[in-house]
This record gives sequence, C-alpha cells and structure tokens, in this order.
Amino acid sequence: MTETLNRLEIWCEGEEWCPITSTTSLIGKKWHPVIIHRLLEHGPRGFNDLKRDVDGISSKVLSDSLEDLENKQLVSRAIVNEKPVRVEYSLTDHGDSLRPVIMSMRDWGMEYLAPATEPSSSVA
Repeated sequence: MTETLNRLEIWCEGEEWCPITSTTSLIGKKWHPVIIHRLLEHGPRGFNDLKRDVDGISSKVLSDSLEDLENKQLVSRAIVNEKPVRVEYSLTDHGDSLRPVIMSMRDWGMEYLAPATEPSSSVA
C-alpha cells in the first residue's frame, strides 16, 4: 500500500531554520510527541490504551490530538470489526519516519533532565 503524502507548504523557503519550523508545526503541540512515542513503543493502540499510556492527558485533548495527527498524516485511524467494534490508532509510514527524532528527544531527556524524585538543586 502506497500512501499519498501531502507535503507541507513552504512559507520560509531559503531560511536555515525552515526545516525546524516545519517539523515543529507537525509535532510541536504538547502531547503530540508523547502520543507518537507511545505508538512507536507499543504499536497500534485503542483510545483507552493510549489514554492510559499518556498519563495526565484528558479524553478531549487526546481526541483532539489524534484528530490533528491524523489530519497531518502521521496517525491513521482504523475501525476494527470485533464485538464490540473498536477504533485503533497506528502510525503511518510518515509518522514512523519520526522515530529518530522522537527517540533522540527521549534520549536527550534521559541524559540531561533530573529524575522527578530528586528535589531541584537551584537555590533562591
């Protein structure tokens, strides 16, 4: 199956920061990289599984985020004909191509961010 991919309109052509702004326009919302990461790590997921995997996200925000990611051709939505019928979300090939970006973000965070259990070392 070949996906037809709509490319982003270039509004900053010739600028060295253009590829960065193009990428952030796709995944720059708060929960988008987390949702993509969970789908990379766990594969196709139902809505409730994703909600459990993305701790702290509301149903409304998850629904809106999935719709946005689907519109950007990063996530696909499929109806699974089981009883009961359910919806499953998965990454498109385009979404999966973000793997090195998302994993680099994860790796950077693991290396440079302090664990949540440690108190902040900044002094007022």
